[in-house]
Amino acid sequence: MNLSLVTVPFDSAMHNTRMGVGPGHLIRSGLVSYLEANGHDVGVGEVMPPPESKLAEIRTAFELARGISREVRVALGSDRLPIILSGNCNSSIGTVAGVRGEVIAVFWFDSHGDYNTPDTTVGGFLDGMSLATLTGRCWKQLALSVDGFEAVAECDAVLLGVRDLDPLESDLLSASDVRALSPAAVRASLPDVLSGISQRGVRDAYVHLDLDVLDPSEGQANSFAVAGGLTVREVQDALLEIGRRFHIRAAGVTAFDPSYDTDGRVQRAAFELIGTIVEAAAGASAFYGITGNEGW
Repeated sequence: MNLSLVTVPFDSAMHNTRMGVGPGHLIRSGLVSYLEANGHDVGVGEVMPPPESKLAEIRTAFELARGISREVRVALGSDRLPIILSGNCNSSIGTVAGVRGEVIAVFWFDSHGDYNTPDTTVGGFLDGMSLATLTGRCWKQLALSVDGFEAVAECDAVLLGVRDLDPLESDLLSASDVRALSPAAVRASLPDVLSGISQRGVRDAYVHLDLDVLDPSEGQANSFAVAGGLTVREVQDALLEIGRRFHIRAAGVTAFDPSYDTDGRVQRAAFELIGTIVEAAAGASAFYGITGNEGW
């Protein structure tokens, strides 16, 4: 498969700091060679804010989203699967904007809900509002400044592996149509949840993988990691199940802070999981009658 890896080396408008180090670390650790050894053609790009930009958390996040949207459209127009490697989860706004055109499902692997809004957050962390923004709950005008952005229907969004929610965020999520699956619920009911979405005629998907969805026993992805998560194998199984039912148009891999990965296990897990995303996307391509590189 033809792939476009797009790095976004920022965390809360800070360049190459904390989780913003993760994208470059994955590239330097041999991700391209790993994917090429598995038969894929891999291109690498990077998104940066405009040269004249004055970095600020909110402004910079949406500037980066605009750049990501452009890169995703270029990748898809060149028959390549875009995989965004980003410090922050709000990269998803640009990625989904770049693939819009059909109804799209969002499968969001994360230990956190990312469903706060400016009215519910107690910490003021913009990245904790990413899925809420994607589903039209907040930052509506800035989201619309990203070319191609349309809010994703809540009923077409699924949180997988979630287990750490703020109180008001939990209330908001419970009142929404987003399906929030704990690790236990992923194990027990994922096929039924996927069937419910596919039966509505949804065929395309964006897969979002915040690496702290993994249980810390598998490796600590960042400072936000909490116990009780999914194993690498469980995430792989879920990805393949998604790929059997949906055409994965793009993916995001986020929130990796290498300073917490002292034994390299998260880096290795990221390689394996990215490989599985590609495998799942290729399987969907075959299912939908796409041959060769057509459709990518």
